[in-house]
Amino acid sequence: MNQLDPNILSRIVAAAIEEDVGAGDITTNSVVDKDREAKAEIVVEEDSVVAGLPVAQLLYETVDEELDFQKEVEDGKEVTKGAVIVRLHGSARSILTGERTALNFLQRLSGIATLTSQFVARTEKFGTKIMDTRKTTPGLRYLEKYAVRVGGGSNHRMGLYDMFLIKDNHLRAVAANRAETIRTAVERARKFNPNMQIEIEVENLDELKQALKAQPDMILLDNMSVTGIAQAVKMAEGEVVLEASGGVTLKSVEEIARTGVDCISIGALTTAARGINMTMELTEWG
Repeated sequence: MNQLDPNILSRIVAAAIEEDVGAGDITTNSVVDKDREAKAEIVVEEDSVVAGLPVAQLLYETVDEELDFQKEVEDGKEVTKGAVIVRLHGSARSILTGERTALNFLQRLSGIATLTSQFVARTEKFGTKIMDTRKTTPGLRYLEKYAVRVGGGSNHRMGLYDMFLIKDNHLRAVAANRAETIRTAVERARKFNPNMQIEIEVENLDELKQALKAQPDMILLDNMSVTGIAQAVKMAEGEVVLEASGGVTLKSVEEIARTGVDCISIGALTTAARGINMTMELTEWG
């Protein structure tokens, strides 16, 4: 579940190195002797859930295959302030050249994993899945969704290609009659690819009734009140997977989960996650 595809990971890391290093690290290469060795530690400066260690490791292996990269923990580990999560030994130039990009990956992905774990902690007793959305950083969706899984959450569709999600604007583009539109849209999707999961978005209980008749695999309850979600759960009677979405916060998520809804999708997992404070400290020159 939490494995990373090495081909995808290699492309992301290569792009990150090209972005930051380009033709070369002119500061390090001019100031630090070529044969200078060093030891360094990556230290977490606040309590968090770690994510992104395989990414940082591949980055350093790409920068310098002779560099010793030692993980002190694994992704998904809860650590406290001051924890050392990586030890490095080798070329001082290589350690310094990869520093910022490695930290960028670790801080960003650990932030997402940490925030996701906080949402999961508030809902797991109800059996409600916490899911992400497509509100991700362009080019980093694969890793950001990985970080959600590391934090205990689940992935919604990866993109526009692996699942039907018929939203309000799709319905507006089909026909004026909402009830007829819902039925038509689901039928068209099923005909287009009968093997793909179909989800349809509804905004009220009347639309829910029509969606239930169309028999999709999932129904997205968009920006419904907690009372409305609870009524929707009763109406569906477990016949279809119900997803609640729209403005969900750490304060509101537990109340939503209490309704019995199957899953809650939260864009904030990736849009509002704050990077975890980390630092790299050179501990010894050789």
